[in-house]
Amino acid sequence: MFGIGMPELIVIFIVALLVFGPKKLPDLGRALGRGLAEFKRASEELKEGLSADLRLEEEEKPSPQPPATAPQTASSEPAPPKGDQPDG
Repeated sequence: MFGIGMPELIVIFIVALLVFGPKKLPDLGRALGRGLAEFKRASEELKEGLSADLRLEEEEKPSPQPPATAPQTASSEPAPPKGDQPDG
């Protein structure tokens, strides 16, 4: 958790208690919790929106066609060079 251990959290809590007092601390905790929940919800909505946009973009792109192969000739022997053909 960001490199903060239990002793550091206790020190932060004690300082917050001294600065804000015991009456304001629960209100600040509630406000902090609501803010974090709102941030989490907004980030999830953003993530879902980006995922939907990417899916739509992928659907719009045509899938690449496999390259067409040259037709096979019936003869397995290569054709003779043009200069060696008999006159006829």
